[in-house]
Amino acid sequence: MDFLRPAGWEEALAAKAEHPTAVPIAGGTDVMVEINFGHRRPEYLLDLTRIPELHEWETGEDGVRLGASVPYTKIMENLRAELPGLALASHTVASPQIRNRGGVGGNLGTASPAGDAHPALLAAGAEVEAESVRGSRLIPIDAFYTGVKRNALQPDELIRAVHVRKADGPQQFSKVGTRNAMVIAVCAFGLALHPDTRTVRTGIGSAAPTPIRARAAEEFLNAALEEGGSWDSGKAVTPSVAQRFAELCSAACAPIDDVRGTADYRRHAVGVMARRTLTWTWESYRDTSKGAS
Repeated sequence: MDFLRPAGWEEALAAKAEHPTAVPIAGGTDVMVEINFGHRRPEYLLDLTRIPELHEWETGEDGVRLGASVPYTKIMENLRAELPGLALASHTVASPQIRNRGGVGGNLGTASPAGDAHPALLAAGAEVEAESVRGSRLIPIDAFYTGVKRNALQPDELIRAVHVRKADGPQQFSKVGTRNAMVIAVCAFGLALHPDTRTVRTGIGSAAPTPIRARAAEEFLNAALEEGGSWDSGKAVTPSVAQRFAELCSAACAPIDDVRGTADYRRHAVGVMARRTLTWTWESYRDTSKGAS
């Protein structure tokens, strides 16, 4: 195994172009586990730890450009107001040591359906900034996940940053695991209210071959809130609407049985999390609406 250690971004892109099979490593929280257990033996490792811009973020008027290697700890400490769903998800990532090293870019590159950042990024409607020596492009998060641990990156591309619009409404994240730390999600759920567009977005993790959205559930809830005038009135979501939303979220899943949980349990848990996060986010929206009026 050869170890490539570029000193800057342009050098990293050149190395990736010359060695398309090179596996990027930054925090190492996913890659090193696979290597240590003998599940992966890449010909080249591409070390990105010396590239400072990957560890930086920019907050603009409408959104945040988050460097691929910004650690979860920094997201929790500095971007809780702008990216509340992702900050909540960051809290659930493994242990403090892992949160100090791991970043969103690694989650995206690995594209594991159990990655903690995915539901929050889907719910927020993020975009992935990919770059190669040929140029850069933005990949909508909905088009990024292409299969089990597969993504839309070309062989010569690297993830430079993630673009996420600032939250315009409440966001929530919920995760089921066997314990609070050092655990892979049995399943996870993210929900974001977008009052500016009067829409709701979801994100589901570890309950399908890829991270997914519950689109039918979103369409149902969008229609229910609009027909009831709820965005303007701030009236409570009825139990029947919450239950139907939960059922549709469960139906969106395509889980498997494995050592962490059964498919039936995952479907049930996603429904419970969907109902709870809807209750939490909508109550928060109602409180905010009352305060504004």
